[in-house]
Amino acid sequence: MVKRNLNDLLYFVTVAREGSFTRAAGLLGVTQSALSQAISGLETRLKIRLLTRTTRSVATTAAGERLVQAIGHRFDEIDAELDELTEMRDKPAGTVRITCGDHVLRTTLLPRLAPLLREYPDIKVEFDVNYGFRDIVADRFDAGVRLGDTIDKDMIAVPIGPQLRMAVVASPAYFAAHPKPKNPQDLMKHNCINMRMQSGGGLYVWDFQKRGRQVNVRVDGQLVFNTSPNMVDAALAGLGIAWLPEEEFAPHIEQGRLVRVMEDWCTPFAGYYLYHPSRRQPSPAFSLVVDALRYTKSSGESSIPRYERLQRVRVAVDDDPHRQVRPLG
Repeated sequence: MVKRNLNDLLYFVTVAREGSFTRAAGLLGVTQSALSQAISGLETRLKIRLLTRTTRSVATTAAGERLVQAIGHRFDEIDAELDELTEMRDKPAGTVRITCGDHVLRTTLLPRLAPLLREYPDIKVEFDVNYGFRDIVADRFDAGVRLGDTIDKDMIAVPIGPQLRMAVVASPAYFAAHPKPKNPQDLMKHNCINMRMQSGGGLYVWDFQKRGRQVNVRVDGQLVFNTSPNMVDAALAGLGIAWLPEEEFAPHIEQGRLVRVMEDWCTPFAGYYLYHPSRRQPSPAFSLVVDALRYTKSSGESSIPRYERLQRVRVAVDDDPHRQVRPLG
């Protein structure tokens, strides 16, 4: 019975984890109908329902969840052991899965990894572009990329870029019609372009620092996005003031399409890090990817701890809605 059910059990675990027959079929390389028939056969043989199916979603029953918890990690262990066998090959091989944002993927990850991928054609890298805080262990990613001050302390964090600064910008046309803000309080009089966090659902708080004084501001405006490229486009269109890491605006500032203000309120902070759980024996492919992305600090660059700004990274939904500007510290 075990031999007969092994593939069906793998199919079931994949569907349960993905919550979708479509995604599971794509990962497994089988048709949705074959996948559905295999799981129906498994449920018939076990005489118990494992999945609840609707037209929009798939979820495990209590029995199904128990089975996933009991056997799911066994398949992960088999995959891990098979990956370690690549160490016996002449060239590193295997797939490295990374979750990250779109901007850091385009400006940092792809340029750094391109030479590696050309040198090692058996190494594959799968990127998941996501702005939420993914659980890389539960979602079976090898690593993730975040700003240094948002990474859990139990993760191994490797710097992949220099320090960053936030920038407050708008188009010349916007500032032709509105006075330029000089401090955080002035932003309350402007049409600001907001970003909503995909993980918690709240709006990002704009935080600033000057001469040791820390201030965060709940701004308001006509537009809210959940990805940064759209915010840049909205600022270029003259639809308001945007606040993002300065590298996202850099070419537009240099060419005069955007105007930067309040630069004295934007201090450097720890930049992007590749983070991953501790591993006793990382695969050769993973080690090569980490080494290719690792950033070496320049001689003139000061050191900023990863968690210096952690207490200042807050979500607007947690703040008092009647208190718009708040000094911190």
